[in-house]
Amino acid sequence: MYRRGGVFTGEGVIPYTGEGSTVTAGSAVCTQIGCAYTGNEAVAYAAKQCNVDVVAAYPITPQTIIVERFSDYVANGEVDTKFMYVESEHSAMSACVGASLAGARVFTSTASQGLALMHEVMYLASGLRTPIVMGVVNRALSAPINIHGDHSDMMGSRDCGWIQLFAENAQEAYDLTIQAFKIAEDPAVQLPVAVNLDGYTVSHATENMKSLTDEDVARFLPPRKPIFKVDPSTPISVGGMALPEYYYEIKRQQEEALRQSRHVVKRVGKEYGDLTGRRYGFMEAYAMEDAQAAVISLGSTCGTVRSVAKRLRAKGKKVGAIKLWMYRPFPAEELISAIKGLKALAVMDRAISFGAPYGALCSDISSSLQNTEVKLKVLNMIYGLGGRDIPPATVERVYRDVLQAARTGKVEERVMFLDVRE
Repeated sequence: MYRRGGVFTGEGVIPYTGEGSTVTAGSAVCTQIGCAYTGNEAVAYAAKQCNVDVVAAYPITPQTIIVERFSDYVANGEVDTKFMYVESEHSAMSACVGASLAGARVFTSTASQGLALMHEVMYLASGLRTPIVMGVVNRALSAPINIHGDHSDMMGSRDCGWIQLFAENAQEAYDLTIQAFKIAEDPAVQLPVAVNLDGYTVSHATENMKSLTDEDVARFLPPRKPIFKVDPSTPISVGGMALPEYYYEIKRQQEEALRQSRHVVKRVGKEYGDLTGRRYGFMEAYAMEDAQAAVISLGSTCGTVRSVAKRLRAKGKKVGAIKLWMYRPFPAEELISAIKGLKALAVMDRAISFGAPYGALCSDISSSLQNTEVKLKVLNMIYGLGGRDIPPATVERVYRDVLQAARTGKVEERVMFLDVRE
């Protein structure tokens, strides 16, 4: 089975009740087609089915296959999409902003240095409330040059005002891309969404999955109805100068929209679950009901963590695992509800926040725990930088350390760098 129904401890937390990507018989109301895609191909196919009007993109490893495959759809006449070949990622995002303001449904994709080059325009995209969807194939940042997967790129842009979703595998990359358009274009949201998938581990790995028919996607995601669009016949001013008398209020409205998007993310996840049998929320919890220690992670690592937790459970260890689908807006209340029974929590960060007390994810969790009645020990594990593997044996050591902290109430090292030569 895949995920089914139910809510765990707090709304938006889905209990994990099975493995694989097979929809349980009778749980879906749509026709689904068995297929095998890489994560990149799954994202490209989802964007194709979403009837995108404009794609503006520049190639960069390891995301190139997404836009390359989409360009095949354009060349073959399978989509009625304007594909814009631009000279840089900065130009790609700039073109996406313009197309979105004109009322188009817009998609792009990037990775690593490409995302860093977009950084300036990402603030423009969210500040102008453009519902762009972008596939981000997570990859390490230079220097030195590295083309393999970690979360440094997206963590560098985590405060750009985008909704951020993370996929564990190709199935989730496909599902989340379709949901992303519906979330972004909701009248209560009107914000861009980034769908993250780990470089190579997900982007280039071929997996069995289920895709929807074009007709079912069209029913789930009707054509975009922009709240306003730029029209030369009735000119308006967009993104003009805002002096201190107004800028603060505009940013406060943007923050409120991002917070309110939580309700839309939850509703769209439920609607998608009703359609497909694969339910989504803010996070997925495995064996958390009586867990004393748990590990929380993002992306492809979640499968390894869950597998190790399952093996330790069979040995009588009271451990659990949490996977975040939604990183921004950060689901603090739901997370606190899910971990309130723990004695210790290990937080897996696949990026370094240089000079900070913790990695980005651990910092968010630690700050969320402030001024609450939840008291538990928090360990921060930095791992997998530059694509270094995270084998089950390493995750077992993480569980050993977090179980020890649960037993003793002490944390020997607040931040640990896993499998690094020192």
